[in-house]
Amino acid sequence: MMTSDSNKKNTRNWRPQTLAVRGGLRRSEFGETSEAIFLNSGYVYDTPEVAEARFKGEDDGFIYSRYGNPTVATLEDRIALMEGAEMAWGTATGMAAVNTSLLALVKAGDHVISSRALFGSCRVIIQDILPRLGVETTLIDGTDLGQWEKAIRPETVCAFLESPSNPMLEVIDLQGVADIVHSVGARLIVDNAFASPALQHPMKFGADVVIYSATKHIDGQGRCLGGLILGDEEYCKDIIEPFMRHTGPSLSPFNAWVMLKGLETLELRVAQHCRNAIDIAREFSTHANVERLLYPELDSHPRHELAMKQMSKGGTLITFDVAGGKDGAFKFLHALQIIDISNNLGDAKSLVTHPATTTHARLSEEERVELGILPGTVRISVGLEDVIDIKEDIADALAAV
Repeated sequence: MMTSDSNKKNTRNWRPQTLAVRGGLRRSEFGETSEAIFLNSGYVYDTPEVAEARFKGEDDGFIYSRYGNPTVATLEDRIALMEGAEMAWGTATGMAAVNTSLLALVKAGDHVISSRALFGSCRVIIQDILPRLGVETTLIDGTDLGQWEKAIRPETVCAFLESPSNPMLEVIDLQGVADIVHSVGARLIVDNAFASPALQHPMKFGADVVIYSATKHIDGQGRCLGGLILGDEEYCKDIIEPFMRHTGPSLSPFNAWVMLKGLETLELRVAQHCRNAIDIAREFSTHANVERLLYPELDSHPRHELAMKQMSKGGTLITFDVAGGKDGAFKFLHALQIIDISNNLGDAKSLVTHPATTTHARLSEEERVELGILPGTVRISVGLEDVIDIKEDIADALAAV
């Protein structure tokens, strides 16, 4: 029999770091300190009456791990408490979370608005997949509230955005967009993967649904894939749950356990990531071989004041243009000795990618330029190595340019 410590205590009064360690904690009859991993697919029932009651929704026990699992449920409860959401669902990947949050909600004839500054796969869903299903979509400059006001319609069901965005760290006025979206009764869905739950809580600024790629900062060590969808009970129970049950984008119990362990140290890790990142951003913002550097905590960021209103720190990512275009960027990447070339982010290891040839290669050159992604643009996910070593690595690589 599983018991939940959170059911016995007023966890809403707990502070974030306590919730990150103890929120949603379930213990079996063995009284384990660390969360147990329930690597099972099915569950047994004492009687046929109990089985009937569970399938009717009259008994809240588990039925099948595609529908729910004790380890996954602990993660869902914990992240919901941390985010201030009523419910959460775990998914197999971050993109499964994005896809489920949208597909479960829309139908043919509906309208969706999205900021155009999106991760490549998110843009595919908005620009290609939804229209194939009869859903009309509109891509806009998310930083311009006037474009949100112009694009909104009575048939708009939801709006989708990233803030900060991938890879150009575009910051959007969450409350401003939420007010516009709510004026027609639509929902605002925010992908908060870049900021992480440690730095930004979009629901405080009017977001209805928050999405995470738990693969990033929540795991934080490049081990497992996972995603999370957070929202109110109506959205999660009536819209997401039926879609999850019947389409199966379920999070594995083992990956959920890894994410639970990651949440325990999330705030500590992200704080150090941010300390390293601001130090590096200041060091290289005026370097001769850096033509433009973007980091939300710097005064030079075009949305610095808004970023610092919505986020507690500038984040773990820095984007800059290396002099010499693609050739200069590739010379820089070749010369790095510590920082690894990888399109992942939020890892303990510092990682760098060249968006124009990787995450955003599918876009046309014109679309990339529209987003500010130039041939020399690189994105660094600042890790937890000694910051002096990271700076020396970057300096040596820039010298090679």
